[in-house]
Amino acid sequence: ISPWDSLRGKSRLFCIPERRHFHGDSVPLTEAVDPVDLEDYLITHPLAMESGPLRDLLEFPPDDIEVVYSPRECRTLVSAVPEERYGAENAAAMSLWQYHKLGTGFNPNTLDKQKERQKGLPKQIFESDEAPDGNSYQDEQDDLKRRSMSIDDTPRGSWACSIFDLKNSLPDALLPNLLDRTPNEEIDHQNDDQRKSNRHKELFALHPAPDEEEPIERLCVPEVPKEHFGQRLLVKCLSLKFEIEIEPIFASLALYDVKEKKKISENFYFDLNSEQMKGMLRPHVPPAAITTLARSAIFSITYPSQDVFLVIKLEKVLQQGDIGECAEPYMIFKEADAAKNKEKLEKLKSQAEQFCQRLGKYRMPFAWTAIHLMNIVSSAGSLERDSTEVEIGTGERTTSGDETCNLTSFRPATLTVTNFFKQEGDRLSDEDLYKFLADMRRPSSVLRRLRPITAQLKIDISPAPENPHYCLTPELLQVKLYPDSRVRPTREILEFPARDVYIPNTTYRNLLYVYPQSLNFANRQGSARNITVKVQFMYGEDPSNAMPVIFGKSSCPEFSKEAYTAVVYHNRSPDFHEEIKIKLPATLTDHHHLLFTFYHVSCQQKQNTPLETPVGYTWIPMLQNGRLKTGQFCLPVSLEKPPQAYSVLSPEVPLPGMKWVDNHKGVFNVEVVAVSSIHTQDPYLDKFFALVHALDEHMFPVRIGDMRIMENNLENELKSSISALNSSQLEPVVRFLHLLLDKLILLVVRPPVIAGQIVNLGQASFEAMASIINRLHKNLEGNQDQHGRNNLLTSYIYYVFRLPNTYPNSPSPGLGGSVHYATMARSAVRPASLNLNRSRSLSNSNPDISGTPTSPDDEVRSIIGSKLFHEELALQWVVCSGSVREAALQQAWFFFELMVKSMVHHLYFADKLDAPRKNRFPERFMDDIAALVSTIANDIVSRFQKDTEMIERLNISLAFFLNDLLSIMDRGFVFSLIKACYKQVSSKLYSLPNPSILVSLRLDFLRIICSHEHYVTLNLPCSLLTPPASPSPSVSSATSQSSGFSTNVQDQKIANMFELSVPFRQQHYLAGLVLTELAVILDPDAEGLFGLHKKVINMVHNLQSSHDSDPRYSDPQVKARVAMLYLPLIGVIMETVPQLYDFTETHNQRGRPSCVTIDDYESEGGSMISQTVAMAIAGTSVPQLTRPSSFLLTSTTGRQHSTFSAESSRSLLICLLWVLRNADESVLQKWFTDLSVLQLNRLLDLLYLCVSCFEYKGKKVFERMNSLTFKKSKDMRAKLEEAILGSIGARQEMVRRSRGAFGSQENLRWRKDMTHWRQNTEKAEIEHEALIDGNLATEANLIILDTLEIVVQTVSVTESKESILGGVLKVLLHSMACNQSALYLQHCFATQRALVSKFPELLFEEETEQCADLCLRLLRHCSSSISTIRSHASASLYLLMRQNFEIGNNFARVKMQVTMSLSSLVGTSQNFNEEFLRRSLKTILTYAEEDLELRETTFPDQVQDLVFNLHMILSDTVKMKEHQEDPEMLIDLMYRIAKGYQTSPDLRLTWLQNMAGKHSERSNHAESAQCLVHSAALVAEYLSMLEDRKYLPVGCVTFQNISSNVLEESAVSDDVVSPDEEGICSGKYFTEAGLVGLLEQAAASFSMAGMYEAVNEVYKVLIPIHEANRDAKKLSTIHGKLQEAFSKIVHQDGKRMFGTYFRVGFYGTKFGDLDEQEFVYKEPAITKLAEISHRLEGFYGERFGEDVVEVIKDSNPVDKCKLDPNKAYIQITYVEPYFDTYEMKDRITYFDKNYNLRRFMYCTPFTLDGRAHGELHEQFKRKTILTTSHAFPYIKTRINVSHKEEIILTPIEVAIEDMQKKTQELAFATHQDPADPKMLQMVLQGSVGTTVNQGPLEVAQVFLSEIPNDPKLFRHHNKLRLCFKDFTKRCEDALRKNKSLIGPDQKEYQRELERNYHRLKEALQPLINRKIPQLYKAVLPVACHSVMRADFNKCTYYD
Repeated sequence: ISPWDSLRGKSRLFCIPERRHFHGDSVPLTEAVDPVDLEDYLITHPLAMESGPLRDLLEFPPDDIEVVYSPRECRTLVSAVPEERYGAENAAAMSLWQYHKLGTGFNPNTLDKQKERQKGLPKQIFESDEAPDGNSYQDEQDDLKRRSMSIDDTPRGSWACSIFDLKNSLPDALLPNLLDRTPNEEIDHQNDDQRKSNRHKELFALHPAPDEEEPIERLCVPEVPKEHFGQRLLVKCLSLKFEIEIEPIFASLALYDVKEKKKISENFYFDLNSEQMKGMLRPHVPPAAITTLARSAIFSITYPSQDVFLVIKLEKVLQQGDIGECAEPYMIFKEADAAKNKEKLEKLKSQAEQFCQRLGKYRMPFAWTAIHLMNIVSSAGSLERDSTEVEIGTGERTTSGDETCNLTSFRPATLTVTNFFKQEGDRLSDEDLYKFLADMRRPSSVLRRLRPITAQLKIDISPAPENPHYCLTPELLQVKLYPDSRVRPTREILEFPARDVYIPNTTYRNLLYVYPQSLNFANRQGSARNITVKVQFMYGEDPSNAMPVIFGKSSCPEFSKEAYTAVVYHNRSPDFHEEIKIKLPATLTDHHHLLFTFYHVSCQQKQNTPLETPVGYTWIPMLQNGRLKTGQFCLPVSLEKPPQAYSVLSPEVPLPGMKWVDNHKGVFNVEVVAVSSIHTQDPYLDKFFALVHALDEHMFPVRIGDMRIMENNLENELKSSISALNSSQLEPVVRFLHLLLDKLILLVVRPPVIAGQIVNLGQASFEAMASIINRLHKNLEGNQDQHGRNNLLTSYIYYVFRLPNTYPNSPSPGLGGSVHYATMARSAVRPASLNLNRSRSLSNSNPDISGTPTSPDDEVRSIIGSKLFHEELALQWVVCSGSVREAALQQAWFFFELMVKSMVHHLYFADKLDAPRKNRFPERFMDDIAALVSTIANDIVSRFQKDTEMIERLNISLAFFLNDLLSIMDRGFVFSLIKACYKQVSSKLYSLPNPSILVSLRLDFLRIICSHEHYVTLNLPCSLLTPPASPSPSVSSATSQSSGFSTNVQDQKIANMFELSVPFRQQHYLAGLVLTELAVILDPDAEGLFGLHKKVINMVHNLQSSHDSDPRYSDPQVKARVAMLYLPLIGVIMETVPQLYDFTETHNQRGRPSCVTIDDYESEGGSMISQTVAMAIAGTSVPQLTRPSSFLLTSTTGRQHSTFSAESSRSLLICLLWVLRNADESVLQKWFTDLSVLQLNRLLDLLYLCVSCFEYKGKKVFERMNSLTFKKSKDMRAKLEEAILGSIGARQEMVRRSRGAFGSQENLRWRKDMTHWRQNTEKAEIEHEALIDGNLATEANLIILDTLEIVVQTVSVTESKESILGGVLKVLLHSMACNQSALYLQHCFATQRALVSKFPELLFEEETEQCADLCLRLLRHCSSSISTIRSHASASLYLLMRQNFEIGNNFARVKMQVTMSLSSLVGTSQNFNEEFLRRSLKTILTYAEEDLELRETTFPDQVQDLVFNLHMILSDTVKMKEHQEDPEMLIDLMYRIAKGYQTSPDLRLTWLQNMAGKHSERSNHAESAQCLVHSAALVAEYLSMLEDRKYLPVGCVTFQNISSNVLEESAVSDDVVSPDEEGICSGKYFTEAGLVGLLEQAAASFSMAGMYEAVNEVYKVLIPIHEANRDAKKLSTIHGKLQEAFSKIVHQDGKRMFGTYFRVGFYGTKFGDLDEQEFVYKEPAITKLAEISHRLEGFYGERFGEDVVEVIKDSNPVDKCKLDPNKAYIQITYVEPYFDTYEMKDRITYFDKNYNLRRFMYCTPFTLDGRAHGELHEQFKRKTILTTSHAFPYIKTRINVSHKEEIILTPIEVAIEDMQKKTQELAFATHQDPADPKMLQMVLQGSVGTTVNQGPLEVAQVFLSEIPNDPKLFRHHNKLRLCFKDFTKRCEDALRKNKSLIGPDQKEYQRELERNYHRLKEALQPLINRKIPQLYKAVLPVACHSVMRADFNKCTYYD
């Protein structure tokens, strides 16, 4: 058992390893330990050094907290606050924000930072990126070229040639000083320096942050409160032209929302008249102010929708006649006819001039039109031009529907409006307008039928720029950047949002809009027809009291004292559509009122009628009971001027003696709307503010509404008004939020003195605040950040809130403590001019106020002093209960943050920031805080299951609170609070069935606390662990600061540093908590916490990541201290090894044969060489397991623990690497020395996993991932969030950004950015991702290498742990096997060389398999495409041989392993390049030549031999790869490779077995058996050399009977290979048992092939061996098998079939080596020519292209010159085995005739003139006899033709052969047993049937009718004659036989056959009997006689 696991304390829920230590009691990990008292500790342990980077770790910096004043942004050039200062600072018009900064520290790696840190990364070079795609077409072309070249340049098989090439090729650069004998220490030192130089400083900059939601510890800085704008639209009015120009026209623009039936902007008035037209009005219009000349306006739309219209209304000067008449000329005249209508126009013009002169100040409605805004925006968006032109006629079609509308990004459009509708006099109201607009959206609009007024209005619409110049606010103030006041301005148009907007006021705005709507004078006596209303704003009753506060329209003064409505001609009850905009004074009195005067205007000039006659009066008082009067009014109209003092009364009041229109009924409808940041327009707020104001001003009684409140009643009223705040409307509450909260806080801090009593309003205010905040939270959900904090409230706390008694040092007028609420005189009695700023209590900073107390309150107050807000708040919170407490808990964050800000301000303003922390706050307050924290922790623990969401928020708020307190309070006290929370949680945990939710909350809590900016300092990183008992400063901590360690107490400490010991957890308090959480959650026995792995790992990851990027810790010495806080992490992770995700499993797809498992290989499927083969090649017969040795320990128990996800494991491992990289090496080494071998092996396992985990993926993977990621999901957002494990880039950033955005507008904006981002960066993104991944892989592996070096040093020091070196080597080899950068490999090879030179016996004696593996890796890198890798790999390989040689003066082992590695490498690696390997071979040769020390030994020659041998194998195996798909070629190549191994029997044997395997896969059992026989023969050869045993076969000779080919296995002469040499013939087959095994397999294969005779031969060799061993059991089996074999021979007689043979010739350079080669192919029995032809044509067609391959259909000799050089030709001919006559004596059975075949024959018919077939007498035949180089069956299925002879047959010889064949057929059919009548009849029919063309008769007639002239043919003539004799005889036999077989039904057929036979015989008779006399002349008589007699006998016989 490892000491780690020595003690397990079982608790009911967690089984956590408790670790015992050197002192005190140990505290289980589930409990929190007592924290160190940080403040005391810092005092008692002064740091030794004065300055330097470590000094800063000791304490927070002095400027840790600062209070910042930031001037408030003012958009306008001059402040909006009016000069009057009648309440100037109201409406939050403070000029400063004030906020404090607490370091929010934990700088989570935001992407921008990460990008910043990734700048200047070197590009790591990876072979995988350099190589082109293996399957690219170009590659194949090159391959082909290479192939054809190699064939033309070198004769086949000429190795001499290729060696010559090798000698002349160039080597790679040699490594300098490689061959020097440098001491190991020095080499280590050099390697170390090189490894450590130019390393990337920050590991985490290369590692993507784990993919998580927005990190919980990140709080966004709230936005500065600012004025609200919707989406802004810039509208420019360019020109307005009518068909005729006779008078000025005035225009206005406004936005309307049809759906909401609301006007959503104020009017924008513009004037596009020419100077000449304007001149017509000169008498009436004073000079125009530049502000009224604007032609462009900016509209703001908060809620854009499909229902928004831009409405344009036109007016003109009043004239006689109704609108229709006045508009008529505009409709009938056309501009084109101007000349024709000149006179009429002149007349119109002069009329117009008269009207202008007389009625110039009155207007009349004229025309209107509307533009559907969204149509413009969307059509503009879709067009590709820079700006779009849109023409709009009357029947403008518009679409409806709620598509989202985005006004921020469309293309600017220029509109030309061509049609206006004339205004109907009776349809002026807004109601009518909405009907028209709704109608416009319908396709069959009524408006279309109206006759339009044609005109041309040009307007530009575009998104408003960010900060346009020359802009005026709705109050006409210049917005900043207004370089020149003379430029025509752009107006900002005030929005009236369609729905409520919840934004607090931050600017001064006080506007009043008056909308006269309609008047009903129908019942008024007297003439009142052309009515206009004059509107004035009065401050008194005298006519001269009109104020110049009415905004001008266009081309007029800025302000005027009156405004007139437009006149509707001859209408007694007109509608109006005016908007009158008034600037309200800051302070209103009861005398301010609106006065309406009604006039009748006489349009015609009559004698003594005045121009206007007043016909009525009415008014609206502005204040009513101190509140602003707004809303809808229906007013009575008086006929005479109102009496004195009317203004304070309402016209509804019946004043005595006044006459009213229509009986004092309401006849005038008017609406008054205020947009004000002064008037709340909410009764509840008004009441509260008024009461507070009364307190300030100390003026009683207070009049509110109809009540008079006396001082004695004030307290109750105040309290009830505070609780009534709940009833107020939300919108005004939000608008006045800052003020409201300020006032409530003020009441808490300064309890008012009422009637001499101090009234404590703390509780009431606290309750009111809690309820307001909860209202905001519930109603404004979209306004919250990820922690549920409402943005409005966060920015209030951050910027607005400040303690009422704190002021900045510079007293400036804008800085009154809290904001005043002193807007209006509360009673008519007080003169309006009174300066209200008397409130000394509020405004200490106003220099203009006397310093003496001015009221009794102030005196009282100066005695009591005021309370401290945070103390009062804590107290109220602790004591509250019930619903109030619930409300406060719901929004705890708000009160916590208020408290913290209050505490900071208190310290700052009381100058206590430098005071010792223990003395900063009173005991009482600390107790309150402790109580508060404790109860809240209790809430969390007890309620987390019921109110999950609320408790989550509460938990987070508490954590942030404690985090803040760490910056301002006694830190030891805060630690104790944290411990208290922990305690509550852990006591609860024991009783929970499922703890994970609570533990998860605790993780969030801890993570937030640890995100403290000075987290590292809080952990006392500079203290070394001392037993807590020592109160005095410990010796060691003082002495050891410089070196890192002192020696005296150190050994006990080293373990403490690496374990979660009590001293560690106490002194490094927070780090201890973090690592404890990690240990507890990752513990395999912790039930139910599995889901939290990712969370806890991310916490550690983020912490380390932030340290890594923190500039404060960039100094390596400091980083080492920081890493010290994480040393126990190594141990924790070591314990999790069995649970980590197994990254190695994904690796075996790459052909790393030394560590593959069987199933891995099979899953590869496409792997080049089968698994067993690969094993054999690698020299191992049994596959090893994937995991390194010590994984076996864990896997034996079965991995029952659930495994971590890949992502979590990856994060955990990067944390481990970070610690290993930054920790002090000497510390690590000391600790390693203490570890047991088992634990060190665990560590090595971890490193092994790290190698796989951080392996470089390669660009192609990134490209693929990117395309997949983006294909997979349609939705852009989803695409972004689809995180790729280990990928980094804009993805996460976008996700982050989007999560920060709330509300629809941002959403839209986000989408837009997105698409834009997507296109541009994908390519660069992939490049970047690959760059980062490459650097990460390199850095991670270098850290692993550093650690391995430390482990090796540990071993060197202790000299006891040799056993772990194997593990080190395993990790090293594994890292070489992965995809590595050139940089890493250089260092890796350097380390490997050093390791081999330090421990040579390790490789050559103990870890022999590792040696094989090393050879394989080195060779693999020798074939790298990158030259530096090759140089290093060749150097390593050379030194390896050299060392092996020096140990035993021979390097057989390495030689052997290198050779085997090469075979396996070439066989399995998919992207292998022999060219590069050739260069490495050359480099190795060069080293050998330059190695002076060994020049005299045999070493250089041996190296040379090895290299040449490798080179040869290389060429073959490379070809083998090319012929993957071509079984014959593949076997040929394997054959050739095996041949190449003639000198190394092990490998030859391996390859023979490979071939056997390949054959049996393809069911070529005979060939498979042959391979096994060859193997057996090979083994026999070497066995007979080793031991002389009579019963063993004497080498190959013994096997001759089985196959004549076996002799090639005879051993190569002894001088080359001696079997007892080390490493040779050491395989398991080179034993007697091995031989027996091979032979048994061979017998089995022969049996499967049906060659039972061969089975017998094999057993003949086996039997003596078993007899010698007296193995009866085996013998019995063998004889049983033999019996089976022989009985099968008997049973299958006549039914056996072995193979069919074809000659195949290849022609054409495309075939490479095969060109002009001829082979005999052995195919399965009964293969038709068509089948093989189809197979080969298909195969080569696929390879070269179907149109390239051609099969030659005949078997004539091929003339190369006539072939198309670009094609590939295949000639296939059926061949038969050919035997000479003498051979036939021995080849009796079918088996004999089909075994050991060497000669084959085929015939080709031809005629002399070139045709294949002709008449009988011209038909020649060519017989071709082929001899193959080996006998079939052989170890391959096609054998080269080694010899070819041709025999040409003349026509007569052809005839002879044909007749002999026919005769044989007849004989066979006749004597067949059992008889086969069908067959017999077929043959007969062919012989005697009359119709047989070119049948026997014709042959006889052609060749036998005359005796030939050429004596040479006599013999043939005679022979043919004899053949015919024989033939007729056989026909007769056959007929006779047939007669005996047929039934009665065939009698007729038989007779017919017989008749035919007789006819034939008669015809042949004369021909057969004619002899050639010349043949008989020279013959002796005796002979003659005998011949004659024989002849005669035959004749008689025929008769």
